Amino acid sequence: MQLYGRGIRRRLAPMLGARDRIELAYSLMLSLPGAPVLRYGEEIGMGENLRLKERDAIRTPMQWSAEPNGGFSTADKVVRPAVAAGPYGYDAVNVEDQLRRPCSLLRWMIQMIRVRKQSPEIGAGTWQLLPTRDAHILALRYDLDGSTVVTVHNLDERPREVAVSVDGSDDLASLLDHEASRADHAGKHRLRLEPYEYRWYRGGGRTSGS
Repeated sequence: MQLYGRGIRRRLAPMLGARDRIELAYSLMLSLPGAPVLRYGEEIGMGENLRLKERDAIRTPMQWSAEPNGGFSTADKVVRPAVAAGPYGYDAVNVEDQLRRPCSLLRWMIQMIRVRKQSPEIGAGTWQLLPTRDAHILALRYDLDGSTVVTVHNLDERPREVAVSVDGSDDLASLLDHEASRADHAGKHRLRLEPYEYRWYRGGGRTSGS
């Protein structure tokens, strides 16, 4: 969120709130053409301090731990105070805590970045939109050296069912879990996506992590 052209004032987590929406937004960013850019603190879902002027609202100290100043500094006073209270205070949102929890946003982000790095098709391949006949579904295909990556995102708050054709890939292996999709006799991959759900697949005979 930008205010009067004076810089970004808001962070994503407070704007979207729910974890499923946050994951969807970052899955989209990591799977779109181009280089993904992540501002410090977004990987743990940091908030902002709107009492600070203009872009300083999101330039609060990184929240490393639940120690004073979020573990950023041992000084009695820092230039910009850390977010200390509420659901985004450093007691509730910090790196040390999230590294200990397998299901934390930080752990999820680490895994998604790892999958993105293992998918050179997205960064270096050719890409195209796949027809879905559903305005709520975004499906992208990437191709590089005979390997294909397909990402599908449901932008709706309701479940959606979609049929996607991926020429040359009758079998799609999930890059995020153990699910797979096999095309039907018409060559369509028929997928059901829950609200704000996202899928990353690889086809073309290449396996995850290779």
